[in-house]
Order: sequence, then C-alpha cells, then structure tokens
Amino acid sequence: MVAKVVQRATYADIEKLQPNLVGELIAGVLYANPRPAGPHTRAASRLGGELGGPFDRGRGGPGGWIILDEPELHFPNETDEDVLVPDLAGWKRERMPKIPNAPYFTLAPDWVCEVLSASTEAVDRGEKMPVYGRAGVEWAWLVDPSIKTLEVFRFEQNAWRVEKTFHGEGGVRARPFDAIELELGALWEAVA
Repeated sequence: MVAKVVQRATYADIEKLQPNLVGELIAGVLYANPRPAGPHTRAASRLGGELGGPFDRGRGGPGGWIILDEPELHFPNETDEDVLVPDLAGWKRERMPKIPNAPYFTLAPDWVCEVLSASTEAVDRGEKMPVYGRAGVEWAWLVDPSIKTLEVFRFEQNAWRVEKTFHGEGGVRARPFDAIELELGALWEAVA
C-alpha cells in the first residue's frame, strides 16, 4: 500500500500566484481567489470610508483605531503559520499606536471584516473565522452585499457568538463602532 504524500503549502506558494489572485494559507492549505467583483469591492470600500473618518482619523467620531484595507496577517498555528487577508481590519491604537513598516502584520487586529461572495463565503465562515478567534480577534463582521446583511460576531469563551444581524438599507449602530450610525444602504449601491 502506498501512502499519499500531501505537500503543505508555504508562503512561497503565495508568492508564485498571478497578481490578479489573493492567496491565503490556512492550516497549510493554499486558497487562491480572484480579485473581488464590483459589489464586493464597493461594499468594502464604502465601509472603510465610513469607518475611517470617525475612528481612524477621529473626524466626527472618537478616533482610537487604525483601520486598513486588505492587510496581510500572519498567525502561528500548530505547524507553521496561517496567512489571511481580510477585506478590512482594525487595531485599537492602545495596542498598535503606529503602523509597523513591514509587509505583513503579526499582531492580531481587534476587528476584522469579510465581505462575502458566493466563491468565498464557505472559506470566510468555515476556515477563517476559527483562525481569527484563535489569534485573538475580538470582533468580526460578515457583510453580504447580495442579501444586504451585516452580521456582527464577538469572540467570547472560545467561540464566536452572533451579537446582531442587520439587514436592509437603514442606519445601524454595530459594535465595536457603535459610536456612529452606519448607513447600510451606502454599502449596497447598485452595480450595472
């Protein structure tokens, strides 16, 4: 009987990907996805813009955060490391006062946001969320432009708990950014 040898993917495999692909490593498995489509990109861009002023820059809000688009995160796991790229991530400035001059981050963010699409939802929910929890991320948002929802999760007692699910077009206050009202409809702009 011949044993099947499965080669674990490494960061070198990410570096070999075509530039139009986003590569992530989870438990030694390489996930490669094409750059996101219009609705996904628009929702992430709008959300980053809505949160950036009041929380990252302190304009019209409390400040105290660093919020970044698509940061590359490296987290150790049992055998090597997981490499994830959330659509958005935020660090409280008390934990990360300045952005490190490095190509990736090893300090877990306090908040991550994944914008879901048909091709990424299973990995975002089933593979990435447990890694975020193990790494110490406290808050996670899952945004689904196709059904116009924002799910807010908090990691407590070693599990993700759904704190609230918002849907539709109206204004919402979603933790940890509940100091401002976020207009959900701004995330769902129609795409041709």
